[in-house]
Amino acid sequence: MSHKSITEFITHHYRHFNAAALVDAAKGYQVLLDDGGGMFVTLAGAMSTAELGLSLAEMIRQDKVHAITCTGANLEEDVFNLVAHDFYERVPHYRDLTPEMELALLDRHMNRVTDTCIPEEEAMRRLERAMVDLWLDADSKGEAYFPHEYFYRLLREDRLKEYYMIDPSNSWMVAAAEKNLPIFVPGWEDSTLGNIYAAHNIMGELNNVHTVRSGIEYMIELARWYTEFTKDRPLGFFQIGGGIAGDFPICVVPMLHQDLQRTNVPLWAYFCQISDSTTSYGSYSGAVPNEKITWGKLGVDTPKYVIESDASIVAPLMFAYILGW
Repeated sequence: MSHKSITEFITHHYRHFNAAALVDAAKGYQVLLDDGGGMFVTLAGAMSTAELGLSLAEMIRQDKVHAITCTGANLEEDVFNLVAHDFYERVPHYRDLTPEMELALLDRHMNRVTDTCIPEEEAMRRLERAMVDLWLDADSKGEAYFPHEYFYRLLREDRLKEYYMIDPSNSWMVAAAEKNLPIFVPGWEDSTLGNIYAAHNIMGELNNVHTVRSGIEYMIELARWYTEFTKDRPLGFFQIGGGIAGDFPICVVPMLHQDLQRTNVPLWAYFCQISDSTTSYGSYSGAVPNEKITWGKLGVDTPKYVIESDASIVAPLMFAYILGW
């Protein structure tokens, strides 16, 4: 039987187990959008290095993503790939590497993420030089911006354009900057650029550690944005992986209800998590959606989906289905 599209293939073959959950979740995503709702996407892990931008960028351009929370690593690694792609090295036999072979990669300044090595000079140092100029400029003026706002300025002003090594339409950060998409980056200091920013403060090159705004300020901004967005439309939650990228933003609802007593603010209207984390005692990434009811994050009737699989496989397939590819 021939299939003219990815969507047709998925519809015909994905009928059971995690495959069926993928289809159900994708249909639920589309129903929410068709009903005038929006979707909040969270990125954990190394999804940018997995080049999720190949599909996520188009989701952003077609208004099928309305805000993103990501780790600092995902924020920067999409841009690393944009400016240094040709210098990356793939190590398909990574499971067979000895400690000595790992050390040899370090000596070559190749930082490994599973099967992909990111080149320090062409990616990290290239971005550092451009970003430090923005930090120093803001610092000298007594100004402060969120991490993603510095990235947006970097991209909008074409400060790295001469180094682009992929089609910028495949960069989700470029798409987000063009759309001025709301982005929230909790724990940004746990990233390469976050470490570099701390180092430049320690060296005394920056005079104000608050030139980059904090995670608490991100939560305050998220509370404002969520309240405003959900005044007249529902908002779903699409979680890739676990950890802070998912836990930080989903908590905004119980904070609004329980700590601010704004009980008129709606709950999340949809929930889907892609994760291969085993459900276990105390594991946030492995917690089933119903547990979130007890924390005031989801309601009894909220559509809930869990796809227990590799997000680098599942997310692009779901996006392709939603995009009608």
